[in-house]
Amino acid sequence: MPPEILSSPPAAPSLQQSPVSAEDVMRSLPHALGPEKSILSSMLQDAQEYIGIAVEEKLTKDHFYLPAHATLYGFIVDLYEAGQEIELVSLVQKLHDKALIDHVGGPSAIYDLFTYAPTAGHFRHHLQLVKDKHVLRAIIQTANSAISRAHESPDEVNELLDSVEASVLGIREGSETNKAPTTKQSVTEVIEQFEALLSGDRGAQGISTGYEVLDKMCSGLKPGEMFVVAARPSMGKTSFMMNIVEHICIDQGKPAMVFSCEMSTFQIVQRLLFSRARFAMSQLNRGYTPSKGDLQRIQRAAIEISAAKLFVDDTPGITINEVRAKARRKKRDEDIQLIAIDYLQLMKSRTKQAENSREREIAEISAGIKGLAKELGIPVVILAQLNRGPESRTGKSLGVPRMSDLRESGSIEQDADMVGLLYRTAYYAEDAEAKAAEEGRAELVLAKNRNGETGHIPLTFIADLMRFETGRPADEPQG
Repeated sequence: MPPEILSSPPAAPSLQQSPVSAEDVMRSLPHALGPEKSILSSMLQDAQEYIGIAVEEKLTKDHFYLPAHATLYGFIVDLYEAGQEIELVSLVQKLHDKALIDHVGGPSAIYDLFTYAPTAGHFRHHLQLVKDKHVLRAIIQTANSAISRAHESPDEVNELLDSVEASVLGIREGSETNKAPTTKQSVTEVIEQFEALLSGDRGAQGISTGYEVLDKMCSGLKPGEMFVVAARPSMGKTSFMMNIVEHICIDQGKPAMVFSCEMSTFQIVQRLLFSRARFAMSQLNRGYTPSKGDLQRIQRAAIEISAAKLFVDDTPGITINEVRAKARRKKRDEDIQLIAIDYLQLMKSRTKQAENSREREIAEISAGIKGLAKELGIPVVILAQLNRGPESRTGKSLGVPRMSDLRESGSIEQDADMVGLLYRTAYYAEDAEAKAAEEGRAELVLAKNRNGETGHIPLTFIADLMRFETGRPADEPQG
């Protein structure tokens, strides 16, 4: 009996045979044993040249159909990454030492593989064939899994659809094994970032929010992080979020996507346009005629916003599954670098578990947003409502929010990497004089920061422009 590593694929049924059953189809999944052997043969003949190419092309042992081929490839790559020499005699000995020689078909199979490909000129072509067959197998397995789940859970349609879409997109973009970094790669990246930070390279940090103090405390918005900005109504949550989006999308030129459950796309763009142009729309209601300078700023802001890769979805009551699906497509098509959502409590979850429990629904949405941030490898800024806790406090604590004020679910606090609590002291002023004294004062309490310090960040709110700026109002003493 020939060694397993040289075995041939099952013969295709002739036309005279009975119809092929589903079991037969599953037994003969798409494969390309010849190209698999050619790849291994080239690697054995010139390890330094061809193993490097295979690694760069993200070929993994999971791409191989025959288990013996997968085992041998994985072993060779491990030796290569460890810096060990790869030549035929020592390779066979090392396979013996690791008790793997029988798993790859024995010494004779290794020697036969060595001479299998007389030339390595077709290496890349054969490598692509092997990857293509792996994709076909993944499609078949995903489809069969979807069929099985559709029969077993016919009521969870939206959840199933979301799962199937994620699986199909995962096949298109490469398997999870390809995307998952090794510990060695992660250590290298950490050291590289550390060295860059020591040299003062701000690009090594996360994406800048445009707020200097916030950036110093959190080192920017990092891939996979969920930043919750929470406040009571009318505190300016949407303005703060859009100020961050504006800085990232327009000033830094990074594609971003905004999900607005409360405001229409027209309202979002209108607010963004006049805020950036620093023109107060309220002036028009008082009969003000825009100056030439005003019109020039508005025109310049319009050009900048039109040129930016800013995508706004204003679907009301959008579900977490819809957010995931749309965000995945935008990440694939436009490589978005930020997602902003206004706001969490207006989103929906359609699972059965969420039907009878609002807390459960919020928990599912929160976990889904955090999972999306990790899946796409980009930061997500999401707004959230606070309960009436701030209003119930007295003295100097009146209006000051706490994390425990987050409405309907403690899971938001658990899932978030950062929680910022936004408030404006003038909102709680007892009389007109006190309100005037506090006008413009705002604060972001960074109550949770998984990877940095927490504390109070002073801000100035310019109500006419719907803008938050770093620091106290200009006419207020700093200290």
